[in-house]
This record gives sequence, structure tokens and C-alpha cells, in this order.
Amino acid sequence: MPADRPTMPPVRLHSDAELARDALSAPLFARAARLARWAGEGTPVGAGGELLAEQLRTATGLLGLEGDEDGPAHTAEAWQLALDTGLVEFTEREDADTLTSDEPSGTAVAGEELTTLTSGSPQDVLDLWLGGLETVMADAAAPDLADIVDQISEGGDLDLDAVDWNPEEEADFLDGVLGNLYLLTALDEGAAERPVPLPALAASMIVPDDMDEPTDDILEEVSDAMMRLDDQFRLLAPTGLVDYQPVDEALIEEVDGEGHIRESVDGVASDAPEEEDVTRYGMVALTPLGLFAVRTRMLEAGVDAPAVGDLAEKDAAALLTALPGHPTSAARAEAELWLARRDAPTAARELLAAARGDDESAPLRRLACQQALSLVPAAAEPALREVLDDGQLGGLARVWLAERGASDIPEPGEAMVFWLTVDTIAAQLATEGDSEELRELVQGLVGQHSGFFDSVWRVDHPSTGDVLEAMGRLHPDKKVAKAARKAAFKARSRG
Repeated sequence: MPADRPTMPPVRLHSDAELARDALSAPLFARAARLARWAGEGTPVGAGGELLAEQLRTATGLLGLEGDEDGPAHTAEAWQLALDTGLVEFTEREDADTLTSDEPSGTAVAGEELTTLTSGSPQDVLDLWLGGLETVMADAAAPDLADIVDQISEGGDLDLDAVDWNPEEEADFLDGVLGNLYLLTALDEGAAERPVPLPALAASMIVPDDMDEPTDDILEEVSDAMMRLDDQFRLLAPTGLVDYQPVDEALIEEVDGEGHIRESVDGVASDAPEEEDVTRYGMVALTPLGLFAVRTRMLEAGVDAPAVGDLAEKDAAALLTALPGHPTSAARAEAELWLARRDAPTAARELLAAARGDDESAPLRRLACQQALSLVPAAAEPALREVLDDGQLGGLARVWLAERGASDIPEPGEAMVFWLTVDTIAAQLATEGDSEELRELVQGLVGQHSGFFDSVWRVDHPSTGDVLEAMGRLHPDKKVAKAARKAAFKARSRG
């Protein structure tokens, strides 16, 4: 894998069968399938396969959209998706170029892909849905048709610069927004029950990371991007990609002559105000189907986007190396899936063996081992007792046995206690840095053990010096901090 290949946190995906059901029930896809069945053996169509006025009215009624002001437009979108995905196929007449616009130019019939919906595998259905999604995303990244119509009506040539549209930039921006949504979902910060405010999502793409207070120009860009995203997510929501609550129509009506929302988005784009205010600006979350789709696009683009369960068949070393970088819930789920494929004693022995080592990453592996072992049932007790005399593993083995109420646990020697202390702090430094939790741990350790530093500097652990130096930074008592730094010097001199 290239060193500069982007890596995302792992995500939990629904099964292919569940995702396929979601795809089939997505409004746009379901309508396209229904129209394909309606097309049957032959439906007259215009040039390019579009429905003629009479057929469009019939199809709109078939979909139950005849009372909807946008019903014909939704029907036309579904029909186009059916054409794009092969659910519908059409043949043009040889004399089509001589016909008037209201005469049929060809015939549309149910396409071969329609059978995929009933006899194809879940992956076949998902592939079909992904193909349709690509066409809708291309439409979402297209310029505002009203601007193009204005240009053409004025008799000028089409100038993409004049309509402020760059196809590659627009597509990249939408991909970036979906990537940010994916990241928030992977970190358990963006889901159906925790949708992301649209201004905050727009700001994540526009406001520089080092800018404390967005300028008026930046806020104007955020406002523009927010309204563009509102249009795009309205178009994408029927595909099943996102759950979307659109921008309040009352806000849209308050747009001024330059196309910017008069009501400031400052605050909504950073620290959200009251919940009822935030929702007026639009709320969006990736669906499980959307999570699958964005991950698929990332993998095709060369991004390393792991899924929970990827490590289930890997060895224990791969598991313990990866778990420290996982969000908490994903790490637990990954460990559970790995353990489910092994009996308890075997799993415990493999984890303990992989946790050994004096390398820089070893403390993190042992922390991950301890977390994974917490999920292992009591049947693993013999495996844990086998390492009670192991200098690197005996401490965590005793913790595991004590938590399960095991009897006859030998008391650890002082050397093992202090070694485990150094190892634990080294792992926490690697994961959290100088955190408040670690500061409290340091104060507690020093307070509980008189002459703590006189003993710890002698611990034969590669991280002893670094741990003592960190304790000197973290302890609020200047005298204790000085003692920690002195002990760190002695530990390094000894090494």
C-alpha cells in the first residue's frame, strides 16, 4: 500500500441482503422498477427515449403522483433512471428525424436488467443501484438549468464560466462533502439519530482549519454552498443515499438579490445554537445504504476505507495492531467478530502471544489485548493462568482473572506491578497524549505509593524514561514533578 494512501476509520456495514432491500425500496429506484414493468412489451417514446405527454400523464398516475405539483418531474426522473440502468430499453424508428415532437420516435420495452431485481443476487442489485446513483450524482453536480436557459434565450453561446460552474470542481466538492459525512458517521458523530447541520457541513469544506472567526466573505461562501447542497441533497435523497431534512422554505424566500441568505449562518456553521434553529438550515445524514455507496466510491478512488469484520480472518497480531486506531464501538465490534471465529482458550492464547514485545508499539498492543480479552468468556481461564509468571503478560492476566472472580490468584511482585504501571501509561500516552484522565491517574499513583519514583526508574521497560518525563509534565505539584524528571534522567542513564 502506498505510504500516502488516505485511510479512513472503519465503518459497520449492513449485510448485502439488507442493503439490497434498502436499494429496492428507495423511492426513485422503486419508481423506476415500477415504470419498467409498466413499459412491458412496448411503450411509445420520444427522441432519446423520453415519455411523451400522454404516456407521462399515465405513468404519473401509475406512481400515485398525479396530485403532486412536481409529480410529472418525479416521474420523468424515475423513467430516466430506468433508461440509464437498463431497466428499460428503447429502439428508435429509422425515420425518427422526420417526425414532429409529439409523434413517437421509438418504442421502449422492459429491459434485461429488470430480471436482476427478482432473480439477481443482493450484490447484483447493489451494482445496479450504484450505476443508477452515478447518473443522479452527475445530475446533482450539473449547473443550474435556469442560468443556461437564460444564456441561450439571450442568443449567446453557452459559457460555463459565466454560469460559475466547473464540472470537475463541482463533482469534487460533492465527493468531499460526502467524504466528510462518511468520516463523521465512522466516528459515531453523524447518523440518522445525529444528523449534521447543513451549514456546518458546508463550512467543513470552506472555512480554513486555522481560522478562528470566519470572515464575511467566507460566510458568504458557506451560505452559497449551503444552498447548492440543499438542491443536491433534495435530488439525492430519493436514491436512498441520504436522510435529508431540507432548508426551511421560509429561509429560502428570504434570499436577497445576490442570492445569499439574509439571516446569518455564523454560529450555525460552527457552534450550533438552539436545536430548533439548527434544523431550519437543513439536516443530513448518510443512510446505511449511503455509507456503503460512499465507501465503494472511496475504494475505487484508492482510499483505504476498511469495514468492521475485515480482520475477522486475520491473525491476532493484525487485530491488535489495528484496534488502537478504531473508534470505541468499531473496535469492540471488530474484536467480537474476530473472537466469534475461535474458541475461548485458543483466542486468548493467540492474543497473549501477539501482545508480547519490546518494540515501540507493544504497549498499545497489550492495551488492545486487554480490551479484547475483556470480551472472552471464563472458559479461557487456563490460557490466562499459563502466563501468570510472564513479566509482560502476568499483570494483565491477573486483572482478567480478578474481574471474573477467579480464586487462587498469586500476588504479583513489586517489579511486575511497576512494569504494568509503566506499560499502561505508555499505552495511554500513545493514544490520548497528555489527557486530563492521564493526569488524574498520575496523581493517584504517586499519592498511593510512597517512594514511587525511587522504584519506578529501575523498571526494565523501554518506555520508562518517557513515562517518567510525562509524569513530570502532568503532575501539578512542582516538587513531585521535579522528582519525576530526576527519575526520568536516572532511567535513561541506566538504559
